[in-house]
Amino acid sequence: MRMKNKYHTRLILFFEISNFTQILIIIILMGYIFESSAESKLDSHELVTFDLLGNSEYPAICYSGHRGDTRSVEATPTVEQTKSDLRILAAMGFKWIRTYNTTLYPHTERILKAIDELKKESDFEMYVMVGAWITCNNPESLEVDHAKEDILQNTAEINGAIELASRYPDIVRIIAVGNEAMVHWQPHHVSPDIILKWVEFLDDKRTMGILSKHTLITCSDNWAAFGGEEIYRSESLNNLLDNLDFISLHTYAFHDTYYNKNLIWAPLSSEKSFSVEEQIYGSVKRAINEQKTQLSAVNDYILSLGLNKQIHIGETGWATLDNSYYGEDGTRAAHEFTAKVFYDELRLWIKNKSMTCFYFEAFDEPWKSNGTSGSEGHFGLFTVNGEAKYAIWDLFDSGVFNGLDRDGNRIKKTHSGDIRKLKMNMFIPRYLKFSP
Repeated sequence: MRMKNKYHTRLILFFEISNFTQILIIIILMGYIFESSAESKLDSHELVTFDLLGNSEYPAICYSGHRGDTRSVEATPTVEQTKSDLRILAAMGFKWIRTYNTTLYPHTERILKAIDELKKESDFEMYVMVGAWITCNNPESLEVDHAKEDILQNTAEINGAIELASRYPDIVRIIAVGNEAMVHWQPHHVSPDIILKWVEFLDDKRTMGILSKHTLITCSDNWAAFGGEEIYRSESLNNLLDNLDFISLHTYAFHDTYYNKNLIWAPLSSEKSFSVEEQIYGSVKRAINEQKTQLSAVNDYILSLGLNKQIHIGETGWATLDNSYYGEDGTRAAHEFTAKVFYDELRLWIKNKSMTCFYFEAFDEPWKSNGTSGSEGHFGLFTVNGEAKYAIWDLFDSGVFNGLDRDGNRIKKTHSGDIRKLKMNMFIPRYLKFSP
């Protein structure tokens, strides 16, 4: 009886106040209900994003599905082609993928649509770090200006990321501002101030509720550009690091076999009597140790600033073919056997590190080397035709690809699964002195 009287009294008080106040209360209550409903939609069946990072049950990979020798809007993979690719990656256990731009091609939009449709069809689970491509003014031209940005393109890319993240808040969990957009050897590089401007812009949208509070904001760049090398250290970089939710770091020992004289890529004198395979194992272990050193250099710099930031690997990988610096006439790093050794050693390294690693990459992309055998087009775990490279032959043998195909090509092993064919043209690693 007392409860009835209590609520009866509250009801009388409610109707005694003005109509305007009543309407205001109702609007506030409805807003709270809708906000709670939106958050519960995420929280009821999803982990918050930081719980997804560094979680060994949520492995990650970089994905771009362009098949041709050149990229174009017309040649962008369809939603159905993308769904086939994603089914392959899901069969391998990947639950994170990373993209690179939002408006240059419709690929990222189709990826998100494909994931959304797969989620509706089954218990499919996959999350995306959406990249917004950031570039300087007039890159790769005589009028290049690294002090200025391409404001029209960069604005479109950031707005595209916001729109996609708002449309798919349960899928897009990270927005990365730029890809290797600060490291000086990239033709499109800009200053940390420009990256920071867009990071803060996205943070404002998150504060306003336009972006979900579950959406993390970062940028992806080479380890050196994050303060791993002293030349990049500056007040503007420090401000950027302070404003990132976490660090998405790139480290490529593959390229270091040619460019980094500190990496002892060639076999040691004590290894000269070892077999070719054993000498490759020794060289790859030193390559992994070099990547550990690069990660530590960035972490030490961040700690020196009094910051506490998680570091995750936004990219690392190993090419299987090359016609220049890393091939037979170069350091001889590019080979399927060597790539498998690296892939296995990398997974051992990160296994107990509470660190997400976006492996580069899922499928070969011929356009990146203009259709040639250049290394950039051959970092995939699969060939462009859907053949599983040596690094994942064990997955093929376990049957995870049964019934799966890429563009009608059933998944099969490279070299017809013949290890002797695979080891042809496999040479002892060597170091060629690089002269910039």
